[in-house]
Amino acid sequence: MADLTTNFIGITSPNPFWLASAPPTDKEYNVRRAFEAGWGGVVWKTLGEPGPPVVNVNGPRYGAIWGADRRLLGLNNIELITDRDLQTNLEEITRVKADYPDRAIIVSIMVPCEEESWKTILPLVEATGADGIELNFGCPHGMSERGMGAAVGQVPEYIQMVTEWCKKYYSKPVIVKLTPNITDIRYPARAAHAGGADAVSLINTVSSIISVDLDTLSPEPSIDGKGSHGGYCGPAVKPIALNMVSQIARDADCGGTPISGIGGVTTWRDAAEFMVLGAGNVQVCTAAMTYGFKVVQEMISGLSQWMDEKGYASTADFVGSAVPNVTEWQFLNLNYVTKAQIDQEACIKCGRCYAACEDTSHQAISMSADRVFEVIDEECVACNLCVNVCPVEDCITMVELDQGATDPRTGRKVGEYANWTTHPNNPGALKAAE
Repeated sequence: MADLTTNFIGITSPNPFWLASAPPTDKEYNVRRAFEAGWGGVVWKTLGEPGPPVVNVNGPRYGAIWGADRRLLGLNNIELITDRDLQTNLEEITRVKADYPDRAIIVSIMVPCEEESWKTILPLVEATGADGIELNFGCPHGMSERGMGAAVGQVPEYIQMVTEWCKKYYSKPVIVKLTPNITDIRYPARAAHAGGADAVSLINTVSSIISVDLDTLSPEPSIDGKGSHGGYCGPAVKPIALNMVSQIARDADCGGTPISGIGGVTTWRDAAEFMVLGAGNVQVCTAAMTYGFKVVQEMISGLSQWMDEKGYASTADFVGSAVPNVTEWQFLNLNYVTKAQIDQEACIKCGRCYAACEDTSHQAISMSADRVFEVIDEECVACNLCVNVCPVEDCITMVELDQGATDPRTGRKVGEYANWTTHPNNPGALKAAE
């Protein structure tokens, strides 16, 4: 049987599934229920500095995007960091860690960008016995307007500076949580590495306005007729997160910094995708808020079964295994040529492939009088739009042409050019060849 025990930056947990810093980890009651359900670790909802706690809104905090079956695709929130006082949180963290020594407990922190503020709170957090801290440099709303959260995460120099303070005043692992609301995620990741961070976690939520009520003309969620931008999360942000995780994993200047993957993890398969792209573990929020804490049991069993099938004895065996297969566009193999092929027995004659290709693509599918749809190889550019719009799985597939065969569309032999760097149409091909 596969062993899901995970050692992430020296922190051991029975599995790689951690709850992210969010409402599910806001108090002792929730965290105990999470551990009883099987979660390997939690990142405690973000703590603020000593003194009066922040004030959250007392109206709707969430907005949603649903699929056709009302399946939750994306969640937007305008909630701030914990509105419970610091001392209460510290006492609860201490009790929970004492009762669950085998589970990972990381404390998320957000205080003003001043050395004294960090110097004050870090010893208090360390005294709880928690396994590490996560610096919340990602929150895009409410706190960022106060010079914290994403306001820090968007400035690499600030990231490095605060990380250095934390490494100076805190003896356990420091994880830096990055904001996706930036042009190039590698720069803040490099800054975290330069500051001595033990790991980075990403992505935090994407700044967004999820919808507008067209009767009241108020952005949602609406508070007394007014709305604000919030943080977008859930399955819809997973592609953004996967790309950013892979960018950091591939970047030499990030120094191989360990990564905790966040962003739309709903199933074991999502988790495996993050991990093969370089994440040592994953953090989950929206899935738990949608389906409850026991959703982790399906993640655990699914990942374990997949590992057994692939022959992986531990999670370390496959972390980062897909990274070498992520490359820049110009290095993609132009000798790989495919054509769409329609399985006539599986086809239900709905015509979606024809409409999509005829109206918006390359007019590469014909329709007969009796609604038989066939691919016109001479026009097919292998874009696979037809595959994606077809409602029948595997009805349309992409079939590779043999090397040396003639592409009916271009008239060229398959195998002429390796990639764009050597293609004669590339102005820089000659220089690249030299």
